[in-house]
Amino acid sequence: MTPSREPVIVVATIMSEEGTAGVQTHFNALRRHLEARHRPSMLVTPFDAPKALVYPLFAVRKLVDPWSGRASVWWYRHWHEFFLRMALRRRLPETANCIVYAQCPLSVQAALAARRHPHQKIVMVVHFNGSQADEWCDMGKMRRDGAPARRIRALEARILPSLDGIVYVSRYMKRELESRIPPLKCVPNAVIPNFCRPPAETAEVLEPVDIITVGTLEPRKNQQFLLQVLAYAMRRGKRYTLSVLGDGKDRRKLERLAHDLGIRAQVRFHGHRPHAIQWMKSARLYAHAATLENLPLALIEAMACGLPILAPAVGGIPDLFENGEAGYFWPLDDVPQAGDLLIRLLENADDLARAARFAKARFDERYESGRVADRLYAFIVRCAGERKPSALSHAETA
Repeated sequence: MTPSREPVIVVATIMSEEGTAGVQTHFNALRRHLEARHRPSMLVTPFDAPKALVYPLFAVRKLVDPWSGRASVWWYRHWHEFFLRMALRRRLPETANCIVYAQCPLSVQAALAARRHPHQKIVMVVHFNGSQADEWCDMGKMRRDGAPARRIRALEARILPSLDGIVYVSRYMKRELESRIPPLKCVPNAVIPNFCRPPAETAEVLEPVDIITVGTLEPRKNQQFLLQVLAYAMRRGKRYTLSVLGDGKDRRKLERLAHDLGIRAQVRFHGHRPHAIQWMKSARLYAHAATLENLPLALIEAMACGLPILAPAVGGIPDLFENGEAGYFWPLDDVPQAGDLLIRLLENADDLARAARFAKARFDERYESGRVADRLYAFIVRCAGERKPSALSHAETA
């Protein structure tokens, strides 16, 4: 395929271009890769619509959110999809040689309504856990059995079978989504993990720390477990330091818990930090305690830094490494057992070094940006050559 015939990859997302969410890291890593390979691509977000309309309507949500989580979610989803659709209608080329790479079901809905040629293809990557409804529920914005959550799941069941291709970043989410939406088994698909580049060399020297964790401070990320494990280790005579990168509604609660457990001096809450991978180089070990994950990019970044990992065997995490090699799976329901595992690993220099070597080798083999992004691009392009009879069914009625 000559460069002039290569399709334009249009990344469609309801999120802004800049940010540290895994979704943003994913599509920006892909765009950098495509640019380095001189392959045409563009990013389209709601913020490409007229700013005089976008920003006032988005600002209203800050007024809505305190009194109604459900209304806040509706406002967010409705207007982000609306403005993304508007931006796509303006920016999509009028050619079949174009593939929309959607980052969520709402992006798919916007692309189906906005595409400007009947043979433009749409491929989506599954970043969410279970359903986007579950993620809003985890944030306390709606009930799992409530009407808003049911409507989001119904939208996903209606929209996603119209895709021309679907990328799962973990085998876990492929099983979960195909079980919930059986027609997805007929959609061309591939399991291709998240990826990143190795950390850049920098002259900046950060204060050394024993353990680091990265993630939004919210119930699902379960940072309170890490604090309890740290307190258990202290009672065993081991005073380890922990850096917590990320912000969220649970920050004050976690700071109070660290104080109540007597470990406040050992824990550093750094808040939101761009380029978290650079901070990881200052640590000896990466610890994760989320109760559910698809395929967390933070663990991949930790392996890129050669950090051993302690994480629960939930969701797609078992896809990342073998227990006992790059790290260990620890139980979230047994603080003493988890604490003993932490102590054993940090106090054994040989085991720690061996796990670090396994982690870096695993990253180089499976998650390095160039290696994985080429696979992703090849799959997206392959989907453009496949004809699915039902692919236009929803677009005609959207």
